[in-house]
Amino acid sequence: MASQRKGKVYLVGAGPGDPGLLTLKAKECIEKADAIVYDHLANPSFLQYAQSQSEIIYVGKEGSAHTLSQDEINRLMVERAREGLMVVRLKGGDPFMFGRGGEEAQELVKAEIPFEVIPGVTSAIAVPAYAGIPLTHRDYTSTVAFVTGHEDPAKERSEIAWDKLATATGTLVFLMGVGNLPSIAKNLMDHGRSAETPVAVIQRGTVPQQRTVTGVLRDVAEKAKKEEIRPPAIIVVGEVVGLRKDLDWYEKKPLFGKRIVVTRAREQASSFLAGLSELGAECIEFPTIKIIPPTNWRELDRAIKSLKDYHWVLFTSVNGVKYFFERLGAAGMDVRELRGIKVGAIGSKTAEAVQEKGIGPDLVPDEYRAEAAVEAFKHRRVKGKRILLPRAAEARELLPEELEKMGARVDVVKAYRTVKPDNERARVKDLLEKGEIHMVTFTSSSTVSNFVEMFEAEGNKFLKWMERVAVACIGPVTARTAEERSLTVSAVAPEYTIEALTRAIVDYFASPAGQASDQ
Repeated sequence: MASQRKGKVYLVGAGPGDPGLLTLKAKECIEKADAIVYDHLANPSFLQYAQSQSEIIYVGKEGSAHTLSQDEINRLMVERAREGLMVVRLKGGDPFMFGRGGEEAQELVKAEIPFEVIPGVTSAIAVPAYAGIPLTHRDYTSTVAFVTGHEDPAKERSEIAWDKLATATGTLVFLMGVGNLPSIAKNLMDHGRSAETPVAVIQRGTVPQQRTVTGVLRDVAEKAKKEEIRPPAIIVVGEVVGLRKDLDWYEKKPLFGKRIVVTRAREQASSFLAGLSELGAECIEFPTIKIIPPTNWRELDRAIKSLKDYHWVLFTSVNGVKYFFERLGAAGMDVRELRGIKVGAIGSKTAEAVQEKGIGPDLVPDEYRAEAAVEAFKHRRVKGKRILLPRAAEARELLPEELEKMGARVDVVKAYRTVKPDNERARVKDLLEKGEIHMVTFTSSSTVSNFVEMFEAEGNKFLKWMERVAVACIGPVTARTAEERSLTVSAVAPEYTIEALTRAIVDYFASPAGQASDQ
């Protein structure tokens, strides 16, 4: 039986491509939607905000290839709304700027379906801004016009009044016109615009694949063809284009245009991804490790119930802290149970996780590795002491073995496991094969081993592909594992932190070796 709830359609602008340019209201709509009907130009990363039970429907159009016709899209929205669903029609840019949002709204009115329009940041403004081109400037022009460069092919003649448009405004912005660029340039020159007027053609604006070609009306079409500029692209005509040489900020970011694979576990990768993206990189999230609970909690629960018998609890990772305190709470206990017990944390991030629980660690080694912890304990009296070590099921034995040599009794308990995730490797394989990945990053020996094993079936081809790829590692232990697996390491973070790894990556690409690798 159909729902009696009244359905509604939201025509939502997804912005020009950069995920950060999605509006807060658009995000709220996606989060509440029962069904999302999205376009080719709407960044699919926005779908992460959708509810797990939301129906996701792709209706993209690329050139002449249409997933659904416009009539079918209209019918789909109406049908879902009549079922009582909240429908989000997610469109690239702004719904009413050279899209078909107006036509879709008319169909909803005809079908008596309630709707709202959520404006989006239009590419007409955002893309030139990301190319360092202000559309207006007091010293150049106070007028701008937005023009479609791709009129309805069914029209018998152009509705653009070229004789009036050519000189009517200081800046002209053409959307969807790269295929017609020779004709656009000719029409403007034929109707009075100087052949020396500066022009910029910007492909894939606001995302790391952005490319900009500049010229003047008489030669820009030839330059764009030579550089193989393809849709989607924006054309900007006017003297303001000359400001790009000073105001180009986005394409000058230190990692702009670099495609970097992040192999860190998804649960821990967000800050790393955000930092690299902020520096201009295109990040490919390809976790080779997934953090999951142990097969059972018996060991950890037993240790927690006997906490009073321990002198030390030593944490070697943020994950160990997380699962230890989760099980502490599950046992009806809290941080007070650690009263009188010394707490050690290997690494600054692990120490921060402990501090967030209200505990100041008694021991934080200078370096995030087992050797540093062993050295730190040499200055402590641990003979006869019991030490609880909640950690991954798969870990180096160096730390417990060395502590036991000092006379300590160490109980190693499984707090979590690291496994290979069931993710698709086809995209990464394809990019490696084409030589379109600039760097792969590793944050532990496990990420290295799992990454290599994921491509074992490719044999020597994989190693050939990796010869063209820079490798960045946290610390010498991870770097040594990479080298043992026949990978050439280009950058090593001196500190065991994501911030240090990010700095090492920036330094590498700024070095002669990094710049040469991009040739």
